[in-house]
Amino acid sequence: MNAPTAPSSDITSPDSSRILVTGSTGYIGGRLIPLLLERGYRVRALVRSEKKARNRPWSTHPNLEIFVGNVLDHASLVEACRGCGAGYYLVHSMLPGTRDYRHSDLEAAKTMRDAAAEAGLGRIIYLGGLGEDRTDLSEHLKSRREVERMLQSGKTPVTILRAAMIIGSGSASFEILRYLVDRLPCMITPKWVHTPSQPIAVRNVLEYLAGCLAQPSTAGERFDIGGPDVVTYEELMRVYAEEAGLPKRWIVPVPVLTPRLSSYWIHLVTPVPATIARPLAEGLKNPVVCQENRIRAIIPQHLIPVREAIRLAIQKTLSDEVVTRWTDAGGSGEVEAIAPGDPEWAGGTLLRDERSLVTSVDPARLWSVIESIGGTTGWYHADFLWRLRGIMDRLFGGVGLRRGRRNAHELLPGDALDFWRVIDCQKGRRLSLRAEMKLPGEAVLQFEIQPQPDGSVRFCQRALFRPKGLWGLLYWALVSPLHAYVFGGMLSKIVRRAAEPAKS
Repeated sequence: MNAPTAPSSDITSPDSSRILVTGSTGYIGGRLIPLLLERGYRVRALVRSEKKARNRPWSTHPNLEIFVGNVLDHASLVEACRGCGAGYYLVHSMLPGTRDYRHSDLEAAKTMRDAAAEAGLGRIIYLGGLGEDRTDLSEHLKSRREVERMLQSGKTPVTILRAAMIIGSGSASFEILRYLVDRLPCMITPKWVHTPSQPIAVRNVLEYLAGCLAQPSTAGERFDIGGPDVVTYEELMRVYAEEAGLPKRWIVPVPVLTPRLSSYWIHLVTPVPATIARPLAEGLKNPVVCQENRIRAIIPQHLIPVREAIRLAIQKTLSDEVVTRWTDAGGSGEVEAIAPGDPEWAGGTLLRDERSLVTSVDPARLWSVIESIGGTTGWYHADFLWRLRGIMDRLFGGVGLRRGRRNAHELLPGDALDFWRVIDCQKGRRLSLRAEMKLPGEAVLQFEIQPQPDGSVRFCQRALFRPKGLWGLLYWALVSPLHAYVFGGMLSKIVRRAAEPAKS
């Protein structure tokens, strides 16, 4: 049942009010904000980490306001909504480490509903999941429906856009498709590869989201949004192979592969962990095709065909122009538990491995080498051990090394970097990474450049570990003998790599 029609406070011009965007540094939010700013809207970006937001390209725009808060904190969300004519709700809890994302999503939606009503927010725009309203929906789609109903149960008019698979460089769905087809010339697949779906290009999703602001008739309504093509997942894999210039892929569907088993297979083959892959795989068992197309007349635009959308996503990936990735969600970008200056009594045992050397290499070149670490570049030394650690992490349910990095030469706080998360990146000075692999403790790896009075630089490298219990202490004792080889070698190899242009 749709919510009431919109009141007279609806947004009809870019200058009429401020727009709240939740999930600002996520995959969709990070792309929607610059689009809204480009169209003249004043945007209030709700973030958990100001540092993470401040390093986004749009963070210095004069019409942008960064507001630190949390969708689970009623007081901060009320203040974020206050004075806004509309708010985008782009939040979900389907992240690694979230055991009950349905409960978390429902609690967050309830907080948003109540805060919007208390603050007098003009309307809410929510991006949900496409699919028929059936009793046998996947857990993922059931959660989306619950969020819809929770938001609609309040006083604030809600615009709901339901989308199926979003095709765009860096999206979780596209990354699963890309890695499966790239790495497997022959695939034993579940029977859901024959389920019809109506994917949509991320550009079209953003246009619909932004277009709703200028269309008062969309308030209080629900719309299905999809691209021009209805295809099966098998067809998507074949189209991707053709556009990527790969040989023909052999696809053999079998009925015994359940969504759970499929998610484990996706976990091992792609960068997407099972905790995210499973809800996505379960969602593919349901037909996700638009039941109506009213939105096309209200917000007309060129709908990008599947083949063109895949081609664009491949081009963006290969040219290193991925604006946002699925890994951007989560990760506070803050040093929460470990800092180099922590005293020993500040929270338990803090174990360290610190190394440094003085060099005459150009600091700018040294920083360039440091900032390019990981991903396809590798870790400069003992890459086979890093890969082995990544494989072990994946086998135990961790993120492993396959996440890579958003950009091959630039890092920002909050970026995922293999099985690390960037928590601090001071250009030319310091890079701090927090471990997100499975560990019996908390770990930080830090690189620092310290200019010296004589014109040389001291290059420092620190590995910090706060163990949890006896297992943490045993883990450190086991890996410590490898540190001299791995970290010592990495330190010298980075300096050597930085000196290579000078030698030539």
